[in-house]
This record gives sequence, structure tokens and C-alpha cells, in this order.
Amino acid sequence: MLNSTFSVQQWLSQTETSGSSLGLAELLWYQRYTKVLDLSPKIAIQNKLAGTYLAKSKGRGMEFDEVRHYQNGDDVRTIDWRVTARTGKVHTKLFREEKERPVFILTELSTHMHFGSTLLFKSVQAAHLAALIAWHVKKRGDKLGGIVFSQQQHRELKPQSRSQGVLRYFHALTEIHRNSADLKMDTNAAVNNKNSVNSTVNNSVNSSAIHFNAALAQLRRLVHPGSLVYILSDFSQFNADALRHIQAIRQHNEVTCCAISDPLELHLPSTSSGIAAVTDGINSGVVELGNKGLQQRYAEQQQSSQLQLQQQLSLLGCKWLPITAAEPILSQLERNRHGAS
Repeated sequence: MLNSTFSVQQWLSQTETSGSSLGLAELLWYQRYTKVLDLSPKIAIQNKLAGTYLAKSKGRGMEFDEVRHYQNGDDVRTIDWRVTARTGKVHTKLFREEKERPVFILTELSTHMHFGSTLLFKSVQAAHLAALIAWHVKKRGDKLGGIVFSQQQHRELKPQSRSQGVLRYFHALTEIHRNSADLKMDTNAAVNNKNSVNSTVNNSVNSSAIHFNAALAQLRRLVHPGSLVYILSDFSQFNADALRHIQAIRQHNEVTCCAISDPLELHLPSTSSGIAAVTDGINSGVVELGNKGLQQRYAEQQQSSQLQLQQQLSLLGCKWLPITAAEPILSQLERNRHGAS
């Protein structure tokens, strides 16, 4: 596990990340730290494909479950002759069916995720979490699939097993993150050029056919019943349509919603001058923070919004996992695991 005394620069060097860009090396680094996650099924496995998980339903699996009295229609090949001879009544063996449980990860890397005030951009933190999940999926022998998307493009990845599924997902993460960063740079450059701002913004909107709701709708068509689904986003685009899609996905799957946030989004920083310097990695400026009353109202508003979102998703049976971009993902998951136990 990471040394908690590492400075920010030491941790960035350890993971080989700049905090704002995304490379393959930092995703490969997480292969050693899969123990901080537990992807064991929490609901009944409903997938029709054979696999390594024991379903709650009894059937023709390979895992012995129990013996009961023979009933009409039972396969005579499953008769337990020893118990039958001992009791004088015909008994049959029942087996627990083994089911496959693919894991799907939806990772949002839209331009509004390219923001961070302390350690990492939210987009980079989302990719790090996706990498950790992916390596754990491989370790358990499950198939990995999902969707990586931004406002500019999206990539649908059907489930694949072993390293092939993991590396394919990593390639999608790095490519779309890079393209989304380029799009943000072009948009910011256009904002600074009044003559081209309208055309550039319009082009950006036209090329952003895949957004949060569309990605959820695509995920809804992609997932198999009995799957484990992770949704990695800041949920800033969450609305009634998104709730409807997640509800449909949750009906037959286990869903974990990972809300990626940055401290500056939740609390305005306190400064003696009343202003603070901010940057999105490209442009910088200052923001007037106002008095303590403004800071308190802002924090309460953000807390209320997050609580409402959590309650809506929890009512659907989704697991809620808040993640900050200001702290290494491993320490957060380790703390969450000990808290849950």
C-alpha cells in the first residue's frame, strides 16, 4: 500500500502521472493493488452463460448443493444411490449452477471532467479507478466490457477476458482522454478569440453527440443480466432521463455509482484576500470568493445536491461511492474497505 507520508510530487512520481494527462504506464501500475476492491456478487447471478460464480438457483451445475427426495421429472442420473440404499427411499442430488458475471465500466472523460485543484484532474482519477477495477476483474477471471466516452466521441467495448479486455479498455481511456483534452484546448483558444468563438463552440456541440444520457442508454443495451456495473462520472449531467436509464440497468444488475469530485467544487477555499487563483490546466485567473456567509451557503448547496443524488440512486438499490480527485484512489478505497468491515 502507498506510504501515507508521500508528498503530492512523490505520489505523482510513483504512479508516473502528471495529474492532468493520462498515460498507459500509470494504468498498468495499479495491477499490484487489486486487494483494495471486493467484486464478489452481492445479488443473484442471472446470466445464462456458464462461469465461475455459484448462482442461488439450483440446476445442473458442477457444484454439489444438497440431497432431497426424488420427484417426478428429476434426472435419474442424479440419483444418490448411497442415500437411497441407506434410507430405503429414492433421493436425488441437487447442484448449484455456475454463472458468468461480466463487469461493465462506464467512464466519463468529458471536458468538464478535465478539472482539478489539488492532486489530479477528475478525468485522470476516473481512469485510475477504472484501471483498478479492470485489473481486479482480470484477477477474478471475469470478462470486462463497457463504454468510455466524452462529448466528442465514445467507445463501446464488448466483454472480453484476460489481459486483452483490460488493455483494450486502457487504450480507449488514453485515446479518448487525449482527444477530450485537445478539444478543451481548442475551445478555450476559441473563447480567447472573439471572432471564432461561435463557430468553434457550435462545432464542439455538433461533435458531442454522445453525452451522459446517450452513454447510459448505450450501456443499457450492452449489459447482460446479472452483470456488475460501475458508473464513473462527476454526475454533473445527471437528470431524470439518466435516472430512468440507471433504474433499468439496476433491475437485473448490480450497480455502483462512483461520483468523482474536486474539493473546489464542494467548498470555496478561504483566503485572507477574499480571492483565489484557479486554473483548468490551460487558462488561469482569479475568483472573488466573497465573505464566509457566501462560502457557507455554497457548501450547504453542494452538500444538499450531493445528498439528493445519493438518495435517488440509493433508492434504486445502487451502491454510492464518493471519490475525490484530491487524494490517491488507493487510500480512499482502503479506508472505505476498513469502514465497511
